[in-house]
Amino acid sequence: MTETLAILIPISLLIVGIAIWLFFKMTDSGQFDDLRGPAERVIQDDDRPSSH
Repeated sequence: MTETLAILIPISLLIVGIAIWLFFKMTDSGQFDDLRGPAERVIQDDDRPSSH
């Protein structure tokens, strides 16, 4: 069991580190800047067909 923990703990720490790095990378690139805009655009979208 000790050998298993010696393998799984570093792997899990590596995965958590990668997830945190990705989160900060996306935050710096502006991924989460405007959360309300797209949601409001969907509601305000006019899907009625245009009559010519």
